[in-house]
Amino acid sequence: MKINLPGLICAVVLCLAALQKASAQDASYQKLTPNDFQGMPRTNGDGVVAYTNCTIDFHYEANPKDNYYLLKFNIKVTMNRNRSWMNHRMIKSQDQLAEILRHEQGHYTIAYMEQQELLRQVGKTVFYANYRQQAQALFDRIDAKYKQLNFDYDADTEHMVNRVQQASWNAYFDKKLAYMPPVNED
Repeated sequence: MKINLPGLICAVVLCLAALQKASAQDASYQKLTPNDFQGMPRTNGDGVVAYTNCTIDFHYEANPKDNYYLLKFNIKVTMNRNRSWMNHRMIKSQDQLAEILRHEQGHYTIAYMEQQELLRQVGKTVFYANYRQQAQALFDRIDAKYKQLNFDYDADTEHMVNRVQQASWNAYFDKKLAYMPPVNED
């Protein structure tokens, strides 16, 4: 029987708020546990076992300088525990639970990678009078990249069912995390 595990729908929120320092609050990478899936499982006969929901909050404050704007960012990734769920009735063993968690960890990792890339890119960008459009375009471009990565992840792994592809993606994520460039938070 084929188990269909959904992809992460990484809900992305763009918020403009006044913040004092560019930072990645709660930027530390988290390892998912069953406790991170507190939402009510949706059962509609499609075989879905788990769903991961993350949000990337993108806040900034703009301060005019000579002929440019200095933008101070706060970009945060959040694992939405109340929107993420796991159907425990469909999980028959600890090994299956571990596989499901590992797959869902991949979706969280993609959201974390997006947050980290956003932080690196905004730190390299000079913003001008059209800073709102520049920031939105930067966000949209990077967000589209990671939405596609999420789609590719589920397509390649067949929502975890293709164990060879899942192992390949696991190795990819491990390598990306091990060699992730630092974020400058000056």
